[in-house]
Amino acid sequence: MIGMGTVINVVLLLAGGIIGLAGGRFFIPRLQDTLMKAAGVSVLFVGLSGALAGMLTAAPDGSIASTGSMMVFASLAFGSLIGEAINLDSKFEQFGEWLKQKTGSDGDNEFVDAFVSASLTVCIGAMAIVGSIQDGLTGDWSTLAMKGALDALIVLVMTASMGKGCLFSAIPVAIFQGSITFLAQFIHPIMTEAALANLSLVGSILIFCVGVNLIWEKLFKPANMLPAVVIAAAIAFLPL
Repeated sequence: MIGMGTVINVVLLLAGGIIGLAGGRFFIPRLQDTLMKAAGVSVLFVGLSGALAGMLTAAPDGSIASTGSMMVFASLAFGSLIGEAINLDSKFEQFGEWLKQKTGSDGDNEFVDAFVSASLTVCIGAMAIVGSIQDGLTGDWSTLAMKGALDALIVLVMTASMGKGCLFSAIPVAIFQGSITFLAQFIHPIMTEAALANLSLVGSILIFCVGVNLIWEKLFKPANMLPAVVIAAAIAFLPL
């Protein structure tokens, strides 16, 4: 059944979040802080491993070479400029504030940060796009099911430390992946191997930035950097 992949992904994500929310209530603030740092380190290394896999290649003589530096710089620079002009970060936060009010969570000071951080962590990445295209074209939901299992673990830990705002990351996941599944016939031709590689590399760097924000004071605005993944995919078609 086409679309089943996103349904499975969302259900697994919610299951992980509910378990994390139930368990987090029994943790004292010190343990919640420890869990938040653990989630941050995990997200850091998810992003770092993806970025290094995309940038480092083994030469025939056994040496390690780095590629894609200029593409990364151009994508992040121009993408961030576009994102700042649109101010995507504030729009994410406004939606989070709306959810906070609608769910009666006015007393939860971490709700918006939890929603934004979790949403960016589980939405950015090649698995979401590749899996959604596979689901839309052939009904193969295996990639999104695997992503759902990973999302469940990440959101479980993040919810235990940051609260129920993380649970609502299921909404952007459903919208983003569902849209790609619906438009798979149109998206598939432009998602070449090179475009996906660029998107995955830059997306991994944005995930790394989310991890930094979880551990330290908010240093980045990953939402404002989101256009970088579109620019990265577009660069793959330039005659360089």
